[in-house]
Amino acid sequence: MGGSAVPSHRVLPGAAALRGARIEGVDDAAWLDVIQKMDEVYAQLVADEVALEEKNAQLEQSQRFIASLLSAMSDVLLACDAQGRIEDVNASLCALVGRDESQLRGTPVAELLVDADNQARLQRATEAALAQRNAVTVELELKDAGGQCVPVEFNCTVRVDATGRHAGRVVGHVLVGRPTGEIKRAYRELSASHEALKRAQQQLLHAEKLASLGRLVAGVAHELNNPISFVLGNVHALARYEQRLERYLDALHAGASADDLATLRQELRIDALRSDLPSLIEGTLEGATRTAEIVQGLRRFAAIHHEQRSRVDINEVVEQAIHWVTKGTAPRFTIHWQACPEAVVDGSASQLQQVLMNLIQNAYDAATGPDLEQPQLWIEARIEGSTLCLALRDNGPGIPETDLARIFDPFFTTKPVGKGTGLGLSISYGIVEQHGGRLVAGNAQDGGAVFTITLPLAS
Repeated sequence: MGGSAVPSHRVLPGAAALRGARIEGVDDAAWLDVIQKMDEVYAQLVADEVALEEKNAQLEQSQRFIASLLSAMSDVLLACDAQGRIEDVNASLCALVGRDESQLRGTPVAELLVDADNQARLQRATEAALAQRNAVTVELELKDAGGQCVPVEFNCTVRVDATGRHAGRVVGHVLVGRPTGEIKRAYRELSASHEALKRAQQQLLHAEKLASLGRLVAGVAHELNNPISFVLGNVHALARYEQRLERYLDALHAGASADDLATLRQELRIDALRSDLPSLIEGTLEGATRTAEIVQGLRRFAAIHHEQRSRVDINEVVEQAIHWVTKGTAPRFTIHWQACPEAVVDGSASQLQQVLMNLIQNAYDAATGPDLEQPQLWIEARIEGSTLCLALRDNGPGIPETDLARIFDPFFTTKPVGKGTGLGLSISYGIVEQHGGRLVAGNAQDGGAVFTITLPLAS
C-alpha cells in the first residue's frame, strides 16, 4: 500500500480519514481507487476555477474596452428596452441632455424629446425598424442641458436576444445619432466657400482674358489707328469742302451774275468737289464700320459672361486669333495655317478664340530667343470621323519631360517672373473640356512643342 500512496497536495481533506477507516468486505485496492477519483475531481475543480477566473478577467477587459469606446464616441447613443425605457447611454448623450447615467436609466426615451410630434416620429421609426429588421433614419429634436431644442439625426435598429431559449426575440432598440446643427452650419460654410471659390475662379478667368487682351494693345492701337486716321482725314476734307460750298451758295443766294458764279465755281473747284464727295463719304463709312467691327470684337473677347452656345466655324476663329496675335505682340511670327472645310463645332466663339490666342502666343514666346531661329508655327485642322482635330506645332525647344505632367496645372509657368500668370493653359484646358473636347501637350519628333485640340463636330 505504501508504494501506491497519492501525493499529499492532491489529497482531499477527508482522504486521510478514509485511509484510516476500515469497512468490512472492502479491500485496500478499492479504497485506493476511491481516493484516486476524489483527487481527480478536486484537481478538475481547481482547473475549472482557474479557467473561470481567466474568463472573468477577459470579460472585464472587454467590458472596459467597450465602455472606453462608448465614452470616446462623439455620436450620441442610447439603448432602450421593448417598452422604450432607457437601459444604457454613452457620455455624449449625457453631456447633451445634462443628466448622468443613473438619472437616465429606466427613464422613457419620450421624456428626452421636445414634443409629441417627435415622439410620434420615434414610434414610427421603431415600428419600421422592427418590420424591416434594418436600420431606419429619423431626425428627432432633443432637449439639451439648457432646455433648448437640438436636432439629432438617429439611426434606429432593433436589438435582439442572442442567447437562451428566447434567442432572436426583439428586446429593444438602439439609437445612434449625431447632432445636425453643426453639420448644417458646416454645410452652410462649405457652400459659402464654394461660392467664393467659383467667384474667384470667374475673376481669374476674366483676369487672364484681360492679361491676354493687354498683350494685344499695341496691335489693337495699330488696327484702330488706320481706319480712325482715314476717317479723320476725310472729315477734315469734308470740312474744307463745306466752307467752299458755303461761299458758293452764299453768292448764289445773293443774286450774283452767271459770269461771277462761273468764275467762283471754277475758283472753288465745285465740280471736282462734287465728284470727290461720294468717295469721301464711302471711305468715311468704311473706316467707321471697320472701327466698329474692331471694337465689337474686343468687347466680345473681353466679355466676362458665358455666351450662348452656337455653331462656330473653327477656320474663322483660328484666322481671327492669328490676326490679333500677329498684329499685336508677334508681328514677325511666321504662321503656316492649313484650314479644313466644314470644321464647325458647337460652342462659344470668344472662348475658343481665347484658347487659340493663348496657344499661338505661347508658341511665339517659346520659339523666340537669342539662340533660336525665326519663330514659326504650323497649324493644321483635320476631321477624324466625328471629331475635329486641331494641331499647333512650333519650332521652339519643346517642353521638358519633367514639366509635361504639370503643364496644365494652375499657376505653373516656365516663363520668367512677370512674364506669365500660369493660368493661360489651365483655363484653356478647362474651356476645351467644357466644349466636350480634350487639350493635349507633347513634343514633336523633329523638335518643338505640339498642342492638340480635339472637339466634337457640330451635329
